[in-house]
Amino acid sequence: MNRHYYISDDLDELEQVEQELEASGISTEQIHVLSEKDADMDQHRLHSVSPFMKTDVVNSGRRGIYVGLVLAAAVLLVAYFSGWTQTVAGWVPFVFLALVLLGFSAWEGGFFGIQEPNGYFRRFQELLREGKHVFFVDVEPPQEPVLEQVIRHHPHLQVAGTGAAMPHWVMSGQQKLHRFRKMI
Repeated sequence: MNRHYYISDDLDELEQVEQELEASGISTEQIHVLSEKDADMDQHRLHSVSPFMKTDVVNSGRRGIYVGLVLAAAVLLVAYFSGWTQTVAGWVPFVFLALVLLGFSAWEGGFFGIQEPNGYFRRFQELLREGKHVFFVDVEPPQEPVLEQVIRHHPHLQVAGTGAAMPHWVMSGQQKLHRFRKMI
């Protein structure tokens, strides 16, 4: 999947683009609007980026897990090569300490990440502060012509580049969850 970014200062136009894309077969879960004007976003039928996804909690949490794995491995290796595991206590306290270090590192990484903007959106921070909105669409290769055709009818949208999209399995899970919510 590919992610296409566009910049606009008109939420009405973005709402129209989203409706046209959905009518052309691109699902709601593939379309997002990133904006700092939450009150204005509430006045439109747009699929906005969740506050959680505006932060870098996932990437920082992942880095915290990596640090935790290194610390946990170090504790287990030191305990083994020092002979401390041959005592009456055995491996239990060292495995517990390794798990605590892993969990703490993941939590701390996530804590740092929740205070930072998402790395994918960092390049748009200045535009967002200026009151503009970032419209992005995740598309499969066969959907590229559909996106191009709809965007062609909206010359006020400024192309802002492409990037990596969310994995297909995540998109599929979101679509199934959305359909399930509609049934309820």
